Amino acid sequence: MTVPSLPSYNRTMSAARPSVGALVLYKQGPARIVENGEKRILIETQDQQRLRVRPKDILLLHPGPLQSMSDLLAAPDLFADLVAAWELLAGTETTLLDLVGLVTNDNTPAATWAVWQMVMDGLYFGGEPDRIIAAAPEAVQLEKDARLARQKEQEAWSAFVARANAGHLIDEDAAYVDEVVDLALGRQPHSQVLRALGKEQTPENAHDFLLQTGFWDYSVNPYPSRAGLPLTSASEVLPPLADEPRRDFTHLEALAIDDAGSHDPDDAISLEDGRFWVHVADAGALIHPGTYADLEARARGANLYLPEGTVTMLPPEATHQLGLGLAERSPALSIGFFVESDGRLSAVEIIPSRIAVTRWTYEEAETHLDEPLPGQLLQMAAAYYARRQRNGLIDINLPEVRVTVEGDRINIAPIRPLQSRNLVREAMLMAGEAVAQYAQENKIPIPFTIQEPPTSEMPSGDTPSSMFARRRLLRPSRQSTVVGPHSGLGMSQYAQVTSPLRRYLDLVIHQQLRAFLHGRPLLKEQAISERIAACELTRRDLRTAERLSREHWTLAYLLQQPHWQGEGIVVEQSGRRHRLLLPELALETDLYPRRDYPLDSVLQLGRQDVQLAYLAARFVELTPS
Repeated sequence: MTVPSLPSYNRTMSAARPSVGALVLYKQGPARIVENGEKRILIETQDQQRLRVRPKDILLLHPGPLQSMSDLLAAPDLFADLVAAWELLAGTETTLLDLVGLVTNDNTPAATWAVWQMVMDGLYFGGEPDRIIAAAPEAVQLEKDARLARQKEQEAWSAFVARANAGHLIDEDAAYVDEVVDLALGRQPHSQVLRALGKEQTPENAHDFLLQTGFWDYSVNPYPSRAGLPLTSASEVLPPLADEPRRDFTHLEALAIDDAGSHDPDDAISLEDGRFWVHVADAGALIHPGTYADLEARARGANLYLPEGTVTMLPPEATHQLGLGLAERSPALSIGFFVESDGRLSAVEIIPSRIAVTRWTYEEAETHLDEPLPGQLLQMAAAYYARRQRNGLIDINLPEVRVTVEGDRINIAPIRPLQSRNLVREAMLMAGEAVAQYAQENKIPIPFTIQEPPTSEMPSGDTPSSMFARRRLLRPSRQSTVVGPHSGLGMSQYAQVTSPLRRYLDLVIHQQLRAFLHGRPLLKEQAISERIAACELTRRDLRTAERLSREHWTLAYLLQQPHWQGEGIVVEQSGRRHRLLLPELALETDLYPRRDYPLDSVLQLGRQDVQLAYLAARFVELTPS
């Protein structure tokens, strides 16, 4: 059935304004004409507001008269009649006026509004007042099915929200929780679930929700993901190491001293006729500038060291081919120099080599320090350290721990201040200074490591509080193509060079040194600056992710130790707030004790509670027995 249409409502509006009392549509709601102005029309809306609007802002529904907006409430229930009308009109067009006449004999504003509301519903009809389209049966059925699906979805969502508020989720809720996981991992900034629960949409709140509902436990560390860091090691295929002339140092005893469980040994030390040699894994011989492995390492910046494992910037094959002591003979880039009695370095030599390595842990090395080779090396290291002291090095000796995760077990072990550690530290610093000196003398562009002096005077003393205060005043180190002093180390020039398997800028230095030694073109200073900038983008994220990951696992350890007790040392005060250092955990916390304590006081503490998602732990002062 096709009903002849009346003149267009829009044409009617443009030809003559609707009279006072007409029913019009304004912003999808009903309104009544109150007054016809010259340029504006005064209308009254359903909530009894009076507005002056332009004629084009309204659409005539019924000429009226509509005495009061409340009259619209008197419309009868016309749903069944409208469905019957649709069955007659399905697939055709009509007008609002004709549709009202087909549905009811009550041609009033109230009846017209009731019909128009059902048109706006969009199930059976759609369009404008002067051109209403009756939907085809197939379209109506599709829309009914879609509405039923949306209704069921809404019911399921409401049931989920109720369970989430109660903290008791079921397996089927995983689909809803996925978006919370994405927020907790930093993959997206919003969560409809948290919004529905009235919680601020932050990664911390998302993490807490997942913990409280049991979808996560302490074993999930979200911080590397939040930093946008890759969670798997590089995997590029590497070529075999090319054969080349190397000095044979296999007759020397080369000591690779590292932590127990180290899997990427990349430095060793030895002595030859009074010359101190630092042998470093020859990464530049395998990873060349511009190769896929080089570009991937540049994007990563460095290894990511987490308590649960290491994510490497180079493929594992690099360590297999280059790690010192992993084979009977190891390729190295060897840095040699003499250490004068006053700690100065002289006669620097750098050469590709082949070495035979003896691997020791720090604890094993400590038992050998009275032997000739380790003893002589330690004596040279002591002279070098004394020189750094004279140059104003800033010593900061605060408790350190190593946090490792093995399955469900979290281990926190103190890093003891061993002489063997001092030996290796000084040897690596000597190598860094020697390379910086060598690069300047030979005009080799490299990234130097510099640190400006503090802007305030450093506190004196060797107490924990003075060490803590000194650490706060240290300025961050940075890399630059322009050489400068490293104030914290007490060195006038320095370059990090002894970890090319772990740090990309160390690898860059190796690439430059090898290019110089083999007479190949060097990277220009601009290219070095670009590499520094690329690493700066990721270095902060790496260090932050490592620090937060250590805190995460430390607090997870405390969750497993509800009755933990230990010492806290007062290292800072501000009003009633005491900043405490917990040596056993290398953890800092704030405490508001019952009375003021002087700096460096030792308090006995007990664990109170842990909020893992917020990296917060509270401790209480224990009363001495």
